[in-house]
Amino acid sequence: MELRHLRYFTAVAEELHFTRAAARLGIGQPPLSQQIQQLEREIGTPLFLRLPRGIEMTEAGVQFLEDARAILTSADRAIDTARRLGRGERGAVTVGFTASAVFHPYLPRAIRAYRDRYPDVRVTLTESNTISLLRGLRMGDVDVAFVRPPYVLDPEFESERVLDEPMLIALPPDHPLSRRRSVPIAALAEENFVLYPRPIGAGLYDAIQSACQRAGFAPRVIQEAPQMASIVSLVAAGVGISVVPAAMRHMGAQGIEYRPIKGDAPHALLDMAYRRHDKSIAAVNAVELLRALAHPERSE
Repeated sequence: MELRHLRYFTAVAEELHFTRAAARLGIGQPPLSQQIQQLEREIGTPLFLRLPRGIEMTEAGVQFLEDARAILTSADRAIDTARRLGRGERGAVTVGFTASAVFHPYLPRAIRAYRDRYPDVRVTLTESNTISLLRGLRMGDVDVAFVRPPYVLDPEFESERVLDEPMLIALPPDHPLSRRRSVPIAALAEENFVLYPRPIGAGLYDAIQSACQRAGFAPRVIQEAPQMASIVSLVAAGVGISVVPAAMRHMGAQGIEYRPIKGDAPHALLDMAYRRHDKSIAAVNAVELLRALAHPERSE
């Protein structure tokens, strides 16, 4: 028994007429009759009663029609699912990102664009630091990771730059430096700093340290905070000043001022890391779309 036998039988059962069913199926009436007879022989019982003025279904035929429809529906669903998985239109994708990355307009816009284009793909978002995200990539828990350099990738992974944004000085609103339009790094030599801990944010930490060293001083770090939002809150509370990615302006925190850095400013770099040869077409599609949105000039 093949799926075509079920399709032939269903057409005859719905039309209750061999000639009309044959026309509907696009085959001849004699071959259709032979296929139904073959099916009945295989099952071992008649499915139709042949009458002088047409056909009727037997009790076995009525039940077989119900089961045949269920089988055909399941088969069609399986074929459609396989095709859509093959095109990356079904499945699941996990996107990981660092805490500060989510405040840049690019990332929410890119995730929304992917969801709009592939509405039947389940997208899971996870926030962590670069070390944990790369571990998740190796373990298969993360498909695409937005991470801050420096880092070391295994040979089966690849990464590319998606953002290179200048960093800003974060100040309490009553700070004397907030009266300036821009502030050189050297003006921070006597300030108390609130920074991201290096073990979980080496890229941003090292960029700030290097900029301060080039200006002739080492920053006086009096408080560390594991989340960029916590850093902003501590600055607003007057604990100290900080240097943060420009995207933090979009956080909308109250009681804080941001000033551009005059001269030699550190930059916050963000890379997209992913498997070099991913078996998931949904993940491959995600990388391609996220890349295109990060570099629209390349797709023109």
